[in-house]
Amino acid sequence: MIAEKTKTVSKVAGQDDNSLITSFCDGNNLAFDRLVLKYQDQIVGLCIRYLGNRADGEDAAQETFVKVYKNLTRFKGESLFSTWLYRIALNTCKNHGRSWWSRLTKKAQRLDAPVETENDRYVPEIGDERLSPEKDLERRSTAQAISTALAQLPPLHKEILLLRDIQDHSYEEISVTLKISLGTVKSRLVRARAAMQEKLRGTFYG
Repeated sequence: MIAEKTKTVSKVAGQDDNSLITSFCDGNNLAFDRLVLKYQDQIVGLCIRYLGNRADGEDAAQETFVKVYKNLTRFKGESLFSTWLYRIALNTCKNHGRSWWSRLTKKAQRLDAPVETENDRYVPEIGDERLSPEKDLERRSTAQAISTALAQLPPLHKEILLLRDIQDHSYEEISVTLKISLGTVKSRLVRARAAMQEKLRGTFYG
């Protein structure tokens, strides 16, 4: 079994972009992992230079690969895959900060998080007059939708979303925690975010 898997990985690793895309469209996720590993450094570098800092650049690169994962079966091959990929990355950088996940998590910030006032910090409670009932309801609804969607994901997707997007662990920390390579962390996160989008489609993500 291990020998067969190693043989499959080696075969995928030796393919060019078009062959990898064809293999992915035939259901081989290892082919997509290979594309991520091949281009992630270039895309992360591009996004960091565009946005000016590593954290935003890494997030934009991840969002780029999520878009690629969801749309790769519709790639027509009218241009080089790398050209198509870089175009998606640049458009993602231009729109950074307006992504579905950043909007969603901002809406769902914890109700008991400390709030800055002119003189001090306080922890809002349910029924606090300083909380808008509409905002209270919106946050609760968003938090419930996220919780429900997470519960429906496979364990591998759920754990990596919790570590990265909820608890804000670095890729390196996740790699150590889950005992997987950095490349696997990034490609698995792409698939997890795409799955999460599908679960939330029609609720908060159009």
